[in-house]
Amino acid sequence: MKFSLTTSFAKLAFLSLLAVFLLSIGGRLVAAQGSLEACAGWPLCVPQGAVGWALLFHRISVIGAVILMLSLLFYAWKTQRDHRLLLPLTTATVILFFAQAFTGAILSTRDFAPVYPPLDVVQRLKDFLTLTKPIIVALLLVTTFAGLVAGGKAWPSFPLTFWTLLGGALAAGGSGAINQYIDRDLDKNMQRTSRRPMAAGRMMPAEGLAFGLALCIISFYLLAGFVNFLAAFLSLAGIFYYVVLYSILLKKATVQNIVIGGGAGAIPPLVGWAAATGRLDVPALFLFAIVFMWTPPHFWALALVRRNEYARAGVPMLPVVRGETETRKQVLIYTILLVTLSLSMSIFHFAGIVYLVSALALGGGLLYAAWRVYRLEGNKAAWQMYRYSSMYLMLLFLALVVDALV
Repeated sequence: MKFSLTTSFAKLAFLSLLAVFLLSIGGRLVAAQGSLEACAGWPLCVPQGAVGWALLFHRISVIGAVILMLSLLFYAWKTQRDHRLLLPLTTATVILFFAQAFTGAILSTRDFAPVYPPLDVVQRLKDFLTLTKPIIVALLLVTTFAGLVAGGKAWPSFPLTFWTLLGGALAAGGSGAINQYIDRDLDKNMQRTSRRPMAAGRMMPAEGLAFGLALCIISFYLLAGFVNFLAAFLSLAGIFYYVVLYSILLKKATVQNIVIGGGAGAIPPLVGWAAATGRLDVPALFLFAIVFMWTPPHFWALALVRRNEYARAGVPMLPVVRGETETRKQVLIYTILLVTLSLSMSIFHFAGIVYLVSALALGGGLLYAAWRVYRLEGNKAAWQMYRYSSMYLMLLFLALVVDALV
């Protein structure tokens, strides 16, 4: 028998679906209104106040939904016996509905309430801010703004700057929140991340995921609506890169996680460039490459300091897999490539004298820091390299801003 949307079974299925949908909404509203004591007893009760009447109405709605679901199951077995997809799905759906109703009834009779972390408004605000990784966001916004100025070769208008940076901040912050949701169990094993909201149990995982998804979605529409579609698309690509390619696929799968994953942090200057010009040019790709090459030595320096924590968490960072000696060598090699690449901006006339002088001075400091990591054992030189490399990237891109304006 073929299934048609005009059949009696289709109409019954639609009514059942509508009833369950309304029942779900009503259940959430009732749960948010107050105590189950306003309608003590099961399934019916003598209601006390408005909350009690709401609870009673919800339970009557449950009875109506039960009748519809039983009718649907009976009618499916009567009229859809030869339908290999429809009959099994209908049966499973009805069984799941009754399983959920049974669970709700048990919890109601036991006066059970899920245990949530204590609600402290100030702490909650701090936790939501922590989810966005604000220090990383600030650094990414510097590279975004540099792309914006360098692309337009002029000081951008306030509305363009505001919407580009706001969209970029929300995209980066949302990605950071989703990353913490993915890594919530891993973070518990590392001292550096163990106090994060979800790892420490101050925030439910669903809250962190919902918050991150909301920021990412809002960022896309803000950039698409107030900047341009190319900037929005690039930002969305960065989110996908960081969340899916790096956080889910690469981080715990390969020692090249940071090398490949560096592309996510290299996209913000492209967003800024696209916001100013509506296109991508060769200089923008150089900005992408600079951040891409900066990422491995920056994070490998941190990995040297936190080697034991990464090993305990099962993350195959370079010091864990190939040892400290190889890591220190790679830090120096990538730093040499990074500084060479940064100087090539002026060689190819993509930047002027202000940038060139700054790149020489900052690059010299970074090379010295990398040389110390290569030559000296212990964590001190690696930690100094990690801290200085952040300052290096910020000052290099600020120099690019000044150079584009003079």
